[in-house]
Amino acid sequence: MFKRGEAPQDIKLLAAQGYLAPRAHEQLAILMLLVDDADDGVRSTAEATLNQLPKSALEAFLARADVSGAMLAFFAKRGVGPEGPPSESDTPLLDLEPDDAESDASDEPDDEKRRESLTARLAKMSFPQRLKAAVKGNREMRSVLIRDPNRLISTTVLSSPKLTEAEIANFSRMANVSEDVLRIIGTNRSWTKNYGVILGLTKNPKTPVGMSLNFLARLNDSDIKMLAVDRNVPEPLRIAARKRLQASRQG
Repeated sequence: MFKRGEAPQDIKLLAAQGYLAPRAHEQLAILMLLVDDADDGVRSTAEATLNQLPKSALEAFLARADVSGAMLAFFAKRGVGPEGPPSESDTPLLDLEPDDAESDASDEPDDEKRRESLTARLAKMSFPQRLKAAVKGNREMRSVLIRDPNRLISTTVLSSPKLTEAEIANFSRMANVSEDVLRIIGTNRSWTKNYGVILGLTKNPKTPVGMSLNFLARLNDSDIKMLAVDRNVPEPLRIAARKRLQASRQG
């Protein structure tokens, strides 16, 4: 969203302050983009945040083997380069999110907290808190936030280091997630090695048709037979499934 210039102004300002970053890579990459933003306020805020980065932590991060050449060049112009042993931490260099995502967001008595639904708790959170919950929250939080109407929140769930293959397979079947979520899942090679993931994506009516057609060749005959009569999937997919069945019978 930041690269395509689709991030709203309020989100860009939060990001320029160092918020919204699930990992150090994202935090630095976003700040690198925002120092050249068209808006003066965003540019100056991003510049001030870059100046706050702890030099020793930044040098250790830049010493990592997975840091891009573009990032090394950017900070070299600012007089900072790799130094010392590489950092093994992926946490943001400025961890500015207000509260831990796995703790309750209120000071209500324990009995009231227990009665409060997870959805209501998340609704009370600020945008940075919800974003942090998408990365650091528990399984139940991810299951709610993957359906968040804000694309930045829902797609950030997919960057959570706690995410399991079973969750990805479940997300692939959800018809109430955004197309962006399904597209990201479908283009991740490690996730699409799982048969349950490609089956879920192929049967999901919100998956881009081109992606579903590509996965069709990897499905077994029994699942293709079900797709051929499934009126919830796009017509081109049903037709392709019928053709696959006919070819299989003739073969």
